[in-house]
Amino acid sequence: MILKVSPSTLSGTVQAPSSKSLSQRFIAAALLANTPSKIIDLSDCNDCTSAISMAAELGAEIELGSNGIQITPTLLGIPSPRTGELQAGESGLAFRMFAPIAALSGNEISIQAEGTLLNRPQTQLIKGLKALGLEVESNDCKAPITINGTLHGGEIELNGSHGSQFITGLLLALPFADVDSIVKINGLVSRPYIEMTLELMKDLGLECDHEHHDNLDLFSIPANQCFEGVEVEMDGDWSSAAVLLALGALCGKPELEITGIRGRFSQADSAIKGALLFAGYHLLGTDGGISISKKKPKYFNLDLTNCPDLFPTIAALAAFGKKSSKIKGVGRLATKESNRGIAIVEEFEKAGVTCTIEGDYLYVNPSKIKPCRINPRGDHRIVMAAAILGSAGAPIEIEDAECVAKSYPAFFDDLAAIGGIITSVSD
Repeated sequence: MILKVSPSTLSGTVQAPSSKSLSQRFIAAALLANTPSKIIDLSDCNDCTSAISMAAELGAEIELGSNGIQITPTLLGIPSPRTGELQAGESGLAFRMFAPIAALSGNEISIQAEGTLLNRPQTQLIKGLKALGLEVESNDCKAPITINGTLHGGEIELNGSHGSQFITGLLLALPFADVDSIVKINGLVSRPYIEMTLELMKDLGLECDHEHHDNLDLFSIPANQCFEGVEVEMDGDWSSAAVLLALGALCGKPELEITGIRGRFSQADSAIKGALLFAGYHLLGTDGGISISKKKPKYFNLDLTNCPDLFPTIAALAAFGKKSSKIKGVGRLATKESNRGIAIVEEFEKAGVTCTIEGDYLYVNPSKIKPCRINPRGDHRIVMAAAILGSAGAPIEIEDAECVAKSYPAFFDDLAAIGGIITSVSD
């Protein structure tokens, strides 16, 4: 599907979708409870659909309702695979998080992937599982993988520079192992995502002692824990809200209000607030959220190492800045849905925006946007960044626009509802 997004004035109110990251974590946790859980306002994105499928394949009973989902775990919350195969779709979090959880069953489990996830390395996951005594077969350290053995717990040391998703899986799985565990992480990145996981565990009554010393994070996790199911409402998704705030920052007149983004749990991409303040914006807090009005951003000088999903959004904002921007953390982008740093450089160039990568920095030089066609390379966040360029600059045609459903299925509907101009293009 090719969509053209044209310059527009945006106003009104739009509600951010539910948090994808939080939804997937609660789906996984509900599988391990002693009693049923109800998750209200669960994200309806493709990644969460994959997580639900994986929980069901591991023995949970799934009941969909009008405003949420009930997950009934197996007896004593021990995963009991219906088949020997799990389908993660394109969700990197689901793939890496459910791997150690599935290993609690003691069954041979194959975890399959689709699309861009097939090309993303699983080195940290494979090394970690092997260090805990499991046998793992893979396609040259990429999906699919097959796991043999039982996760008993123990002591493990990992390099945290490869991301937090597998670490989240370990933190959720090890309380249900039969041996106390110590997890040592050197050079942890994406720290806010681990903070979200720890907050969730505390909310459920799961014990995990966390110490942070210089470059080392130490997690001590007692074995044989249990918890009762919960009823919980999902927070709004700051990753998606960041895109909406960027649209308001460039096109909001008189203002655009984004609701549904206040919540209890840490989210890395709430850093968008500080980024916008740095660039000279005024954010007005409302009862339901935040409102923002159109203004030319000054520039950005930021470190996004802990929130790499903000890169495309900030780069799109920086394209309209008063002077060049410098963004640190581009090294985190090579193994996203696309090689996201290269995708930004090459696709923004088509729109007349010169971006360069030097070491761990992305430099964005503002320029007049020109009409073009962008190939998002299967990356939902490049789709939304292209929509920002089109809404605020010049008509942009976006190929494979439907891949936005990975995180925000209603994105183009929501954009149209606040005044966005979107048309279908026949190829």
